[in-house]
Amino acid sequence: MTEDILINVTPFETRVALVEQGAVQEIHIERSIQRGHVGNLYLGKVVRVLPGMQSAFVDIGLERAAFIHVADLRQNRSERSSGSVITPIEKLLYEGQSLMVQVIKDPLGTKGARLSTQISIAGRMLVYLPYDPHIGISQKIESELDRNALRERVQSFKASDETGGFIVRTQAEGASDDELKADQSYLSTLWATIQTKVKSLPAPSLLYNDLTLAQRVLRDMVGPHTGTIRVDSRSTTQQLIDWAKTYTPSVLERIQHYSGERPLFDIANVDEEIARALSRRVDLKSGGYLIIDQTEALTTVDVNTGGFVGGRNFDDTIFKTNLEAAVAMARQLRLRNLGGIIILDFIDMDDLGHRASVLAEFNKALGKDRTRTTVSGFSQLGLVEMTRKRTRDSLAHQMCEPCPTCQARGNVRTPRTLCYEILREILRESRQFNPKEFRILASQAIVDLFLEEESSHLAMLGDFIGKPISLEVESQYSQEQYDIVLI
Repeated sequence: MTEDILINVTPFETRVALVEQGAVQEIHIERSIQRGHVGNLYLGKVVRVLPGMQSAFVDIGLERAAFIHVADLRQNRSERSSGSVITPIEKLLYEGQSLMVQVIKDPLGTKGARLSTQISIAGRMLVYLPYDPHIGISQKIESELDRNALRERVQSFKASDETGGFIVRTQAEGASDDELKADQSYLSTLWATIQTKVKSLPAPSLLYNDLTLAQRVLRDMVGPHTGTIRVDSRSTTQQLIDWAKTYTPSVLERIQHYSGERPLFDIANVDEEIARALSRRVDLKSGGYLIIDQTEALTTVDVNTGGFVGGRNFDDTIFKTNLEAAVAMARQLRLRNLGGIIILDFIDMDDLGHRASVLAEFNKALGKDRTRTTVSGFSQLGLVEMTRKRTRDSLAHQMCEPCPTCQARGNVRTPRTLCYEILREILRESRQFNPKEFRILASQAIVDLFLEEESSHLAMLGDFIGKPISLEVESQYSQEQYDIVLI
């Protein structure tokens, strides 16, 4: 099935959409002032070691100190693999120490970036592991014969003085010897440049900046099923062509400059798809719908039949809705770039065969996802638990912020609740102060309620405290905002 890639470039932002059969499957956004840090190498400075948590904070020059756990230290991994006694972090790191680290997770919310000293640098065909001599093969290359052949070929290309190793990526399947050698040479040269910087730069310093989003598209997203790669910027098109000539010559003929009158993203209604991807509700063609909620710890997806009554009986209706929802869920995970723990709440099915079919359909749809996922079966409560590797912010976290009115609760207190809160506050203040008058500044909804249904309570309070209480509408106030002025 052919996939087309659309790249929309502006001075402030680059957006990429992967389109399959006219439907947007993935959206990636990179803003010039908010470029992600995953894959970047830094010379950091250890600012604090926490023995109780077996972790440390490292200053790499970002707004917040980054975080490294003992499990992400190269020495710890070596000890675990050899079965040796594990060395605690306080004996490996100390405050003020300079340390070469790589970002493996971007800062998320209030959390700083997560780091590792197990360095890896990705090329087109290979991933270079400067501190790990072994050669690994991508799990997506399933044939054992192909895996062994690739391992032997890459091993034969290694220089005699090479102490590092490689992971062979899926793109290397079917690659020529020249392509593998070129990738190996590029990565070795890049590593030598990084080592030179380590000796000359102070900590904290950036040693290596990962590729731009447009370049990562050529490196990571383009495959045998890719059709055209259309770019609406002439300069970016030329940059991608120059980069592809060196690293991915096989994709050169697919890169096209788009110069049509209609905006590139209008062709596949990408902007409309982005707007829908920021909504809680996803409508299904059958009339059912999904409700997707993101929290700090996990994401939940709930399936509802809605107006769908097309089955022969109730069980058949539920089964068909769940089948359609399974495909839609897999697409939404990619589209929204949801990661971490994800709980899927399908409509309850008593038939075990129906459950198995829905789970098989979901796993099949997930097969197109480049991000690693693990899916468990149905739990006793009828829920499906899964994880999806999270390295970058979700689409909602990139494009949205917490609601200032409800403080991200998803709801606001009713006008009546707020009226009673205001009355209690006036009573409290009347015991501490002795003004001539209390004036309530609030939104129109609150004032209207005080003038109508709650007028008697307001009058009773005024009589009780022996002070007049006046009302004033503040049109700029949200429903939950109010002030009590002592005059």
